[in-house]
Amino acid sequence: MKRIFGLLIIIVFIPALIVLGGFMFREQSYTWLAVCIALLSLVPVFLNFEKKDLRTERLILIAVMTALSAASRMVFAYIPHFKPITALIIITGIYLGAESGFVTGALSALISNFLFGQGAWTPMQMFSWGIIGCFAGLLHKPLQKSLPLTVLYGAVSGVLYSLLMDLYSTLWFGGEFSIARYGAMTLTSMSTTILYVISNVLFLLLLTRPIGKKLERIHTKYGF
Repeated sequence: MKRIFGLLIIIVFIPALIVLGGFMFREQSYTWLAVCIALLSLVPVFLNFEKKDLRTERLILIAVMTALSAASRMVFAYIPHFKPITALIIITGIYLGAESGFVTGALSALISNFLFGQGAWTPMQMFSWGIIGCFAGLLHKPLQKSLPLTVLYGAVSGVLYSLLMDLYSTLWFGGEFSIARYGAMTLTSMSTTILYVISNVLFLLLLTRPIGKKLERIHTKYGF
C-alpha cells in the first residue's frame, strides 16, 4: 500500500498540482509549485523505508546522484540541449528504484535552475525529469540486463521530455490547450528533440556501465 500511494503521488497528485496551479495562478505560481513538488517527491522515498531501513548510506547515495545530475547540467551549460543530466537520472532510477529516480530528477531540475534560471517552466521540468527517472526504476529489471534497451529508453525519454515541455508551453503561454498550437510547438522544437535524443544515447553509452557497476557494489556492500 505504501508503494502504491507513493506512485500515486508521483503519477497523479504532482501532475494535477502542476496543472491546477498553472491555471489558477499562472506564472506567479512557479515558486510554491516547485517547493511543493520538491517536498512531495520526498514522500514516496520515505514511505518505502521502514524506520530500521532508513539507512544514512542510502539517503547519501540519492543526494550524491542528485548533486552529480545537477552539476552535469551546469558543466555542459554552454552546449545547448546536450547534457548528461537525463542519463544520470535514468541510471539512478535503474539502480536505486523508481522513487529515488523521481526525487533525483525533480531536485536536479530545481537545483540546476539556480544557474539556468528559475521560472514558470521549473515545475514542469521537475516533473518531466522526475517521471523519466521513475519509469526507469519501474523498468529496472530489463534495463539492467540490456544496454541497448537502456539506450532505447534514453532515446524515448528525450522525446518524452520534449513533448512534456511543449505541453507546458502550450498551456502556460497559450492560456488554454490547443491541439493545433501543441502540434506547431512540437514541430518547431523537432531539432531540439533530436539533440535530446542524441545526448541521452551518447551519455548512456558512456556512463551506464561504469556508474552501474559502482552502484551495484554499493548495493552488495550495504545490502540495500
